[in-house]
Amino acid sequence: MKSFLFDSCTLLWATIVPEKLSERVRDIIKDPDNLFTVSHVSIWEISIKQSLARLTLPRNFFDEIESSGYSLLPTAFKHFTAYRTLPHIHGDPFDRLLIAQSISEGIPLITCDSEIVRYDVETVW
Repeated sequence: MKSFLFDSCTLLWATIVPEKLSERVRDIIKDPDNLFTVSHVSIWEISIKQSLARLTLPRNFFDEIESSGYSLLPTAFKHFTAYRTLPHIHGDPFDRLLIAQSISEGIPLITCDSEIVRYDVETVW
């Protein structure tokens, strides 16, 4: 059994437009032995974008995240400790915190973000 952490974009695509995901990611999602984690950081980022009308979501998007089998990852002090040690490659604080969580938890990050893959973090796409 393997765990994976979705970045915000991957979460949106997996739940709304899965055809945008890579074939590899679609295969990982189809495997019933895999576990999927969504960070509170992604929920926060998506909530902000929705509240600013920069993102339109299905009506029950947030309610369905937990009921869809994703486990939720809250932020912990160790994530902020890892965040402070990251080189400043990526300017997005949400993505940087997801990177720190992925590293701290030892969970590969599913992402297509070309800036994230420049970090010493295990990514999948």
